[in-house]
Amino acid sequence: MNKKKIIIFSFLVIMFFYLVWSNVTFMTTRYTIESGKIPKEFDGFKIVQLSDLHNANFGKDNSKLIKTIKKQKPDMIAVTGDFIDGSKPNVKAAEEMAKNLVEIAPCYYVSGNHEASLEKSKFDEFIEVIKGYGVNVLENDVSSINKNEVNIQIVGLQDLSFLERDAGADNSEDIKLEDFVDSDYSALENNEKINKDLYTIVLEHRPTFIDYFSEKDTDLVLTGHAHGGWLRIPFVGGLVAPDQGLFPKYDTGKYTKDDTVMIVSRGLGNSIIPFRVNNRPELVVVELKSK
Repeated sequence: MNKKKIIIFSFLVIMFFYLVWSNVTFMTTRYTIESGKIPKEFDGFKIVQLSDLHNANFGKDNSKLIKTIKKQKPDMIAVTGDFIDGSKPNVKAAEEMAKNLVEIAPCYYVSGNHEASLEKSKFDEFIEVIKGYGVNVLENDVSSINKNEVNIQIVGLQDLSFLERDAGADNSEDIKLEDFVDSDYSALENNEKINKDLYTIVLEHRPTFIDYFSEKDTDLVLTGHAHGGWLRIPFVGGLVAPDQGLFPKYDTGKYTKDDTVMIVSRGLGNSIIPFRVNNRPELVVVELKSK
């Protein structure tokens, strides 16, 4: 084997092991969100966001992931959908993971499109089990967190796929994303469940609604779904993402529209494409700062 072939072979071997390593390990990404609307009682309030796990495992029974979450000492854990993988669902593993999460901090859950692919009876049973463990399931609902008699509120929206499922395959194309969010969010507002005077965090699986949430004066939105664009091109960004197609606008990171901040997690697992390229799985940590 000549020198050129050795160099090429060595490069391919290195790239192979890098690809494997970058798919079986995860990184922690941190964001600090400052706002005058955040009460001083919530200064330093820490949120761990877990998105798009897809039944992935990091260590036996996700021991490495759980250990990392514990080290963050979160005040709240937000699960923003696709906790279960629809193609090869392991509901029991997801239930056990949920049980571990509530032992660390109060846990808030919203569904993703993959949960909608489960049989309705299995999904309903899963929800009842994790509720029994103490998970706050927010499917078009509002909850509040109190510290020293001061509140912030958490709004959770069920994924669009459930509306498509319930409407039937023939009608799903007639459902517009904007109409879906408007109907659910407006229903909460009309029921006076949402207090606009409180700092409001929305948990929603898909990242394509920032314009809408900005109009509603939402403060912080935590989303996932885009998987970081699958293959990340240096200086360009993600290649392709669900709902957004090629070169998605919202693939990962922090986005701002007026006074609304949206965090898009790259997620932890994979779905249709079983691997990532230059796009490590991530655990997101958000710290609130009062100013």
